[in-house]
Amino acid sequence: QVQLVESGGGLVQTGASLRLSCVASGAIFWGYTMTWFRQAPGKEREFVAAIRWSDASTKFYADSVKGRFTISRDIAENTVFLQMNSLKPEDTAVYYCATTTRAQLAPTDMHYWGKGTLVTVSS
Repeated sequence: QVQLVESGGGLVQTGASLRLSCVASGAIFWGYTMTWFRQAPGKEREFVAAIRWSDASTKFYADSVKGRFTISRDIAENTVFLQMNSLKPEDTAVYYCATTTRAQLAPTDMHYWGKGTLVTVSS
């Protein structure tokens, strides 16, 4: 079992920055991919970014956040971060941390989920 706890969400204005954290505990496997998803009201959950636990240079981003968001991880702290810059109102969503050992990164491929943290970007 793996437990994931997100934090760092909040209410910010357009153009601001936030850093989300996801602390992992339990049976963390070196082969995990740590992933951020988000879900806006009335919309499906969508992929945001991912990073290999074993290789911080292997990262993936959704086109909508490339150049604005950066994913990173701190193995010593068992924590994954999502640095979000130049936030837009369309970034408003609940952001979830999830993990998988699979190669695919759809929501249905995730093994474990956190409960999410709300990010609201006002215009």
